[in-house]
Amino acid sequence: MSSFDLKNETEVKEYIDKLGVEYRFGCYSEKKPEVCHLLGDYLEGIRKDFEKAAKVYRSNCDDYNYGKSCLKYGNYTFLGKGRTSEKGDPAKAYAYYEKGCALNDPDACLHSGLLLVSKLMPKEITRDVPKGFELLKKSCEMNNAGACFYLSGMYISGVLKEEYQQQQQQQQQQQAAAVKKVDPAAAPEQRPPGAYVVERNMEKAFEFAYKACELRNMYACANLSQMYAKGDGTARDEKKAEKYKKLALEMQDEVKKQQQLTFQQGLNPT
Repeated sequence: MSSFDLKNETEVKEYIDKLGVEYRFGCYSEKKPEVCHLLGDYLEGIRKDFEKAAKVYRSNCDDYNYGKSCLKYGNYTFLGKGRTSEKGDPAKAYAYYEKGCALNDPDACLHSGLLLVSKLMPKEITRDVPKGFELLKKSCEMNNAGACFYLSGMYISGVLKEEYQQQQQQQQQQQAAAVKKVDPAAAPEQRPPGAYVVERNMEKAFEFAYKACELRNMYACANLSQMYAKGDGTARDEKKAEKYKKLALEMQDEVKKQQQLTFQQGLNPT
């Protein structure tokens, strides 16, 4: 495609129009799923026509089994975006996330996994930690940093079965009502075998935190620093603790700079 002058409004408009024509031809005439997804992105990002974008993403997922489009339509459905009604449909969104995951989209696996393991999700979703855990593992195996970090957190704290979670909540409420002081040095309450859906395992937590950090998850790097400092799940190593602390802080600075750049886009220099 020939170069054009970004400062020339007419040329920019022509370029954008041609881009739309190319994407429509590639999608509707050549029936290329990757181009259909680009058409959805074009309608969403450039034309701001969310209703048409949603239809393209849905069709590309349903008709061509394109995982990224399943993820996008799942997001639209969860938020109620691109529809006449603004009310979201979490159950339908989950179905599209799950399909996207089956088609090996790592972000779709992350979203479907989080919907199943979280206690804060809508009532339309039935919590299923073992299944959600496997979906997150699949996402992590496909190098999704967020999934690896979340799995690490699950192993750090362990995940109790529903009946034991309810017992724990009742005990905490009773302690709060009695203003009972808890000794921080006291041993944690022992649970019977089988009380956990995911057993606490600091070695596994370390493995997933390490992978998430390698994939540049800032929070995983911070946790990794603490693990090395305390010897949790790995041998104590002050040099490595400092190394990963420094790396986490560098990532934090990068995020702050990026936020500043985004905020200042379009401002005239003084």
